[in-house]
Amino acid sequence: MKVIKLTKDNFNEEVMKAGMPVLIDFYADWCGPCRMLSPVIEELAEERDDIKVCKVNVDDEPELAATFEVSVIPTLAAMKDGALIGKSTGVVGKQSILGLLKIN
Repeated sequence: MKVIKLTKDNFNEEVMKAGMPVLIDFYADWCGPCRMLSPVIEELAEERDDIKVCKVNVDDEPELAATFEVSVIPTLAAMKDGALIGKSTGVVGKQSILGLLKIN
């Protein structure tokens, strides 16, 4: 599945009505650790069809970042059935991300 660029306009459709776990990567283009995490996020999106992977540029979507209380990037948020089920900050590995989503 392709990584989806998340905005406040498509948030409800892509996340709240997803029908599957959703991983949201809050990042910025200028952020070195975000660039380090990006290949892992892309790989998960390509490998897994049981999750939806979205990215939020915090510079373009400050309202979404504020909604999730993002104060450090990269921040990952895991959503399921419209509820936040996990959150982490910093660069993490694939297994940690899957654990955040509560899947193997």
